[in-house]
Amino acid sequence: MYGDACSILEEDEKEQMAFDLYRAAANVYIKLEKYTDAATFLLRLGLSADQCKATNTQCKAYLSAILVYLYADDFKQAEKCYNDCSQIDAFLSSDQNRCASKLLSAYGEGDVEEIKRVAQSSAITHLDHMIVRLARKLPTGDVSKHKYGATKDEEEEPLDEDDLT
Repeated sequence: MYGDACSILEEDEKEQMAFDLYRAAANVYIKLEKYTDAATFLLRLGLSADQCKATNTQCKAYLSAILVYLYADDFKQAEKCYNDCSQIDAFLSSDQNRCASKLLSAYGEGDVEEIKRVAQSSAITHLDHMIVRLARKLPTGDVSKHKYGATKDEEEEPLDEDDLT
């Protein structure tokens, strides 16, 4: 129902009126533990905010989506979302981008203390309360499995700097 209402407002070019509906839909999906759907609505909020030139809302929505993916223990999707959002200039130069970057780096290093520290940062505390609650519970799952180089990459032969092929 929220999705239909948002679509109608988008069609009427009244995206700004849909902001609260996107947030409400994301909150419902979080309560239902349907994190991918919640992140989808947050990304839609970001797109609508972009249409309305609401840069702050846009950046918060993108960081929120990344946090939802991390809470769902979907590091690959969080990284993909971050990379996609980083293509947008407004997000690239934002505090929310720096926060997301630090968080993903901490996950990549398997640094639980850094994850908890970043989750307390002001960029996160200024998000919607449901997202803040999720962020405070990070990390979920086994962080060491996300460590860079903790996969098959260790088995590959070292790079030969003299080999130009």
